[in-house]
This record gives sequence, C-alpha cells and structure tokens, in this order.
Amino acid sequence: MARLTRRGFLGTATGVGGAAVLGTPAAQAAPQAPAEAAGAGAATVDTVTVTPSDPRYLDLTQRGYNARFAARPDAIRLVHSTRQVVDAVQDAVTAGARIAVRSGGHCLDGLVDDPGVRVLIDLSEMNAIGYDASRRAFSVQGGATLGQVYRTLYLEWGVTIPAGDCPTVGVGGHVTGGGYGPLNRKYGAVVDHLYAVEVVHVDAAGTARCVVATREPDDPHRELWWAHTGGGGGQFGIVTTFWFRSPDATGTDPAGLLPKPPHSLLKTSTSWKWTDLTEADFTRLVHNHNAWHAAHNEPGTDYDTLNSALLLYNHVQGAVSLTAQIDGSLPDSRQLLDSYIDTVAAGVSAPHTTTAHSTPWLKESLKDHYDTGLYNRGKFKGAYLRRGWSDAQLAVLYRDLSDPSYTGHGGAILFSYGAQVTKVAPDATALAQRDSMLKANFLTYWTDPAEDDRHVAWLRALYRDFYAATGGVPLPDGDADGSYINYPDPDLTDPAWNTSGVPWQTLYWKGNLPRLRAVKKKWDPRDVFHHALSVTAAH
Repeated sequence: MARLTRRGFLGTATGVGGAAVLGTPAAQAAPQAPAEAAGAGAATVDTVTVTPSDPRYLDLTQRGYNARFAARPDAIRLVHSTRQVVDAVQDAVTAGARIAVRSGGHCLDGLVDDPGVRVLIDLSEMNAIGYDASRRAFSVQGGATLGQVYRTLYLEWGVTIPAGDCPTVGVGGHVTGGGYGPLNRKYGAVVDHLYAVEVVHVDAAGTARCVVATREPDDPHRELWWAHTGGGGGQFGIVTTFWFRSPDATGTDPAGLLPKPPHSLLKTSTSWKWTDLTEADFTRLVHNHNAWHAAHNEPGTDYDTLNSALLLYNHVQGAVSLTAQIDGSLPDSRQLLDSYIDTVAAGVSAPHTTTAHSTPWLKESLKDHYDTGLYNRGKFKGAYLRRGWSDAQLAVLYRDLSDPSYTGHGGAILFSYGAQVTKVAPDATALAQRDSMLKANFLTYWTDPAEDDRHVAWLRALYRDFYAATGGVPLPDGDADGSYINYPDPDLTDPAWNTSGVPWQTLYWKGNLPRLRAVKKKWDPRDVFHHALSVTAAH
C-alpha cells in the first residue's frame, strides 16, 4: 500500500514501466484495456465549472503573477482527479474549444492567460503529496505548489527536491520547464530527480487518454517522460502527477530516495549604494562575480551548497545587492561566505555593507521573496551564461541601470547555477543547457497599466543592445547558451527583436528540439496543447 498523507489520497498505479490508461468510454472500448491511474479514483468533489457570471471567476482568472495578463475563458474547470481532467479535456476537444492548463499561476508572460483560450483547466485543488511504495517514489499532484511540496516532504520524510526558491510557484510548470533553485549546485536540476509523469493527452482520433511514462529504459512511453524534463509545460498534455526519486537512490526507505536539505542556512546580504558606484566599480563587481562562478563550476567543493543572486537593480531602487546562502552546519560556513563576498568586492572602491543571519532551512524555503506588491506588472527575459559578460555588455547595462530618469523597477539578476547540473549529458533530459554557470533574468516591474508600452520598450531595448553582437539574443554555445523556457519571452519569435537568424525554438532547446518535435507529433498530433512558445510538431 502507498502511504497516505493528510494532503490527499494517492491512488494505486500500474507497475513500473507500464502505462496506466484512462479514457472516455470510447477509449475504454479500445483493444488496450484501461487501468486505474494514480489520482484517477472517485473524487470527493465534482468538477467545478466557473463561468464569467460566477463571482469566483475573478479570483480564478486573476491568479497570475503578472497583472499585464488576465485570462478571459468561457469556462474554468476546477478539477480534483485525473478522471475529471480527462473528462474536461474531452469536453473541450469535442466542442472545438482551445485549452490551457494552470497549476501555480506563476507564468511570467501570457502563455496561459491568452485571450484565445476558451477553457482553462485549473489543477490547484489537485495538490496531494505522498509516497508511492510500488514505484519507490514520491508522488506530487500537478496542482501542488513548491511550498506545499517542501513542507510535506521535509516534515514527513526529511527530504526535498532541488527546485525553486519561490514557494507559491506551481510544480506543474516549474518542473516541466527544467526548474532550478538553491540546491541545484549540490543536487542538480529538479528534473534529474523526476522518475515518472502521469499525462492526460489527446490521440489522433480526438480521444482524451491518460498514461504514465517513466524514465525506465524499457518503458515504451519513456520519450513522453523525457519531454517533460525541460520541454516546458502545456505542450504535450496535462501532467496530473509527478513522481520523484533520485537516479542513484537504492533501497525502499523513503528517507533515502531524495536529497536531504541542510538543517540550517547561513544567509548574507551585501549592498552597494548607487550613489557610491562608478561605472568602473559596477564593471569590476560584475566581472568579479562572474569570474568566481567560472572558477567554481565543478561539484565536489566546499561551495556545493552556495546559492547566490547578484541583484543588479536600477538606480531608482537605490542599491546593487548580493544575497548568498550556504549550509549553516558547515564548521567554516561564515568563512566561506566571507571569502566569497571578499572576492566579489575586490577592487571595488565603493563601500559595501553586509548583514548575516542563520535560519532553519524550511522556514527560509517557505518565504515568498517575489511579492512585488503594487509593482505587479512586468516584462521578463532570460539567458544562460557559459562565460562572463563582456565590457561592451556591461557598458550597456550600466548606461540603462544608472539612468535616474527611468522610474520602473528594472534590472538583471544573476542566479547561481552549474556545478552538479553540469554532470548530466545535454540529451539525458530535455534541459539542454548543462555547462552554464549562471542564469540571468532581465526584468522590469511597474504599477500603471497606461505605461505598459513604455516599460516594455525599455527592457526590449536594453536586451537588444546588450546582445547586439549576436543579433539581439543570447545565442547558444557561445558565451551565452540560449534562454530558459520558464522565463518565457515571445519577443524571441519576432524577427524585429531576434535578428540572429537562429530560430527561437533553438534558443530554448538547442539540439534537443528535433526529439521534442517527434514527441509532440506522437503524443499531441492534433496540437490540442499549445501556446505562444510551444514546440511545433515534426513534419
């Protein structure tokens, strides 16, 4: 029997490597007999259908992170089981209505909140977390948030997954996009621990079905699992359940099947005021930071548990900051962080201040660091860094960030990456960027809808000028390595902003693109699941 948690019931699944098939009555008449899928049993609550006249409509359409976009579907289907997801998808396909799926509601652009979407399938009530003894893996339903996962896995079993640092992000989009976070330098990407997925898809006949696909070499559906290890959400079907088990885990004790997080964290925050920074200081600071990461991009060092973010915020926000954390149980944790900060600050004439504190791991992991308050409208762009930024690029960044006339909360953030991530082959998962040392998120936030065009134009121009030498985009396999699908940027599809001649899908998936297209053709032949940045099928 699978262990049950108070978060919900875990259904019994078929054996490892096999597919659990669930479909409509027409599908059940097919030669392949259906089996009960995980989470597919009778739900305690029927599907809730919410239409624009329902007072709950606004709550369900304005759940997104970016207030620039708000869904306007004809109906929202709030589902509670895999069976209900299959039925909701079948109803939409039969009606010819375009589908989108939402778990955490944190998409940074309008991929889910697209005006063309007529039926929005909301998984947020499907958030059960448990241990599935039949697969020796932890099951997480697709509507759970990272915070729910961290809390339950840690309090029940003392383990975690190396995912992101925003607890309100949904597992669904985060994992399928190849998510990363504070523990990736020690434990790799979250998809490196993904064992299986349960996916509701639509076949060529227009029948909604459900299968379970695992990473087992002999699983006939293994390519479907692979596509969900970085191919991006909402493209091949709807993932109703994820299973996690580390690739090198042995035995049957759940406490040994996933990574154990640090008991505590030592955290520091170091700041340089914009009023003190010269361009030379700014350039030296960023060069130092990037050079440190280039020199520490291999695992197996005292800095494996280091996670940092260089917050290159613009002048109106007052300061540039470096936040860092490390395993607080290390006997020399403070010395390690002090050495890191000293290296980043070396040769910078502007003074800096540093604060430090210790905190339990779970308490820190459940903090929401990304609540921007009234600054809830945004534009975002991404990039991987294989090597540091050039002087010419930093001149562009300094020019735009030091401009006191720009009143949006703009900037670029450099997040730690690499180390253990680099030890997985680029084609082992759909996440192709495996030798990068940092991820960059270019962003700006503002409050007034009337100023949308102004702020979007500011970030577009900054990014274009920053990557002017490579056609306005971070080309793969050079100093940069393309972009990150969980920082979705539809501008990459526009030849006015991407003048490189490199197709936008290559920027996200590199050499894995042909394989993803083959998966798309097989598992979503009718292109039921698509958005502005979805994989197109092989011809």
